[in-house]
Amino acid sequence: MVEKRTRRRHRHDPSKSLVGCIVGDVHYAVPIARVKEIANALEIVALPHAPPEIMGVADYRGEVVPVIDLRVRFGLPAVDRTRKSKWIVVDVVGRPAALVVDAVTDVFGTGGADLRPQPLLGGGDDLRGISGVTNYSGGLVFVLDTGCLRDLTEPLAAAGSIGPAASAPGLPRGSVT
Repeated sequence: MVEKRTRRRHRHDPSKSLVGCIVGDVHYAVPIARVKEIANALEIVALPHAPPEIMGVADYRGEVVPVIDLRVRFGLPAVDRTRKSKWIVVDVVGRPAALVVDAVTDVFGTGGADLRPQPLLGGGDDLRGISGVTNYSGGLVFVLDTGCLRDLTEPLAAAGSIGPAASAPGLPRGSVT
């Protein structure tokens, strides 16, 4: 007897516009339009002289992408990664980058409400890269602006360390593997 499997079709739900995640004890979200994929960690190659929040680069689907540790970016202590730790591969001004988060929670929306303005906390507001705040599931969620990560990715792209033209880690540019 042959079992017939039915495949559920997932339809785009415009009310679900954010991908939720946790970094430390704080809930964040990334606009779903900027998310390419949620992935498990890949092998990382460290880059000399990279900013502290750049863990290194990884080969993501044939493209060398920077891996950004949001714990370090937000001034939190390092922790051992668990099976809940994920990468959210996002678009940063036309280039992919992987954001390392402690956990991905769910996909949700703002319920039609506009984002409230980001809190102004003094020095480092630009480093946090928060585009706004929303409420979800009884708490505050800070929505990240992936464009603010450009300051990390542009120098790597200019140096040829990331992108489709970058060579595989450890090989000179233009080498054939």
